[in-house]
Amino acid sequence: MRRPVVGEVHVSYSQIYVQSDPDGTNPGLGEAFAGQSGGLCGAAVPGALWMVTGLHTGSVGFTVEVHGEAPPLTPGWEDVVEVSFRPVSEGTSLVQWAGEAAWDLELPVTDYRVRYSARGMDKGRDLDTRTAKEPRADSYLLQFWPAPPGPDQVIRQTSEIAAYWHEEARGLPSPPAPEQRAEAERLARQAKERDAEDRRLHYERWEWGGRLPNEALRGARASNVLGLLTFDSDLVHTLGASAPGVQHTVALLSARRACEAAGLTDVPWVADALAALEAGRPLPPPPFDDPARMSDALRSDPRVPDTSVLEAVPPERPPYQPPPPGPGDPYAVVETFPRTPRALHRISQPHYALPAVLAAAGPAPLIAALDAVWHALNTCGEHWPEFLDEIRSVRAVTVPEPPRTA
Repeated sequence: MRRPVVGEVHVSYSQIYVQSDPDGTNPGLGEAFAGQSGGLCGAAVPGALWMVTGLHTGSVGFTVEVHGEAPPLTPGWEDVVEVSFRPVSEGTSLVQWAGEAAWDLELPVTDYRVRYSARGMDKGRDLDTRTAKEPRADSYLLQFWPAPPGPDQVIRQTSEIAAYWHEEARGLPSPPAPEQRAEAERLARQAKERDAEDRRLHYERWEWGGRLPNEALRGARASNVLGLLTFDSDLVHTLGASAPGVQHTVALLSARRACEAAGLTDVPWVADALAALEAGRPLPPPPFDDPARMSDALRSDPRVPDTSVLEAVPPERPPYQPPPPGPGDPYAVVETFPRTPRALHRISQPHYALPAVLAAAGPAPLIAALDAVWHALNTCGEHWPEFLDEIRSVRAVTVPEPPRTA
């Protein structure tokens, strides 16, 4: 026999619990005692026990014992009940109200018989609240031993408060059958999963400008698509629905406009790269085979102009407003806040333009278009609206109407 708990524990609202659910949730009183003949130790919900005390608030004597077989009934305990219990996990604890303190009982997952014995329950009820200076009024003994499941029993009844709780328990309806409980849990889990998915889609729709992306755009999240969405979500959706030929045209135009804005079209090795793009040839290896070489070429070539522009800033948009909480979800998952105004910086246009060229040469037309537009937009800086107007004018690039909602 071992005693994982010996001494005093604090109770609130005449309650203390045994929990084995990893989520640490307690059943309601009606659930815990449903269908029982005894009202001191509720065991109707698998993996949980709800113990009632006489004292409302304060410390009571409390001992927990774990036996290898049924212990003898100890004299002196005035109220005694027995229930069956099986943990639902390896972590079973005695837990105070609201989880204020807990004691690990180290119970293996198996079937147990549990005896809950009480002494001085009426004294505890009359005292109601015990301060540190007052003598102990009531004490409790909770014993576990391996045994097959069986109905709960009232072994001994002495106190008036115990009689009251037994009568309350007998008036409760029977608990649901295991298959009914499993079905209710399945439906609750299903509803929670649906609510989580609805919330995810609600945020995704906002993130993508009021409509959900198609599969092509979902597959392009590794690109700069999320940044581009903040400037023009309609253009992003249009590119996602366009033919590869249109996407390729947009990528080439973006690379050229970026180099023009940066003053690079007269730099021979940049002009060669643009010509290779438009002819469908690979980019010249040096310096486009290595980002570090590209930076070195920009820095070392005196023909590269030192052009700069104020950085591009997307239009303001309202912050995300999450939907009202759903069942089992009392808080918002994601929330965004308005952008804080800050001083704008000047950016080096050549350093943004070359990545547009590199992006346009990519093997996936949609990603090439999205990334080339993104880098060219940043190359244009504060003049980005004029650049996007030209991209929208590309033949067959038209902004569709958002889908109608029922």
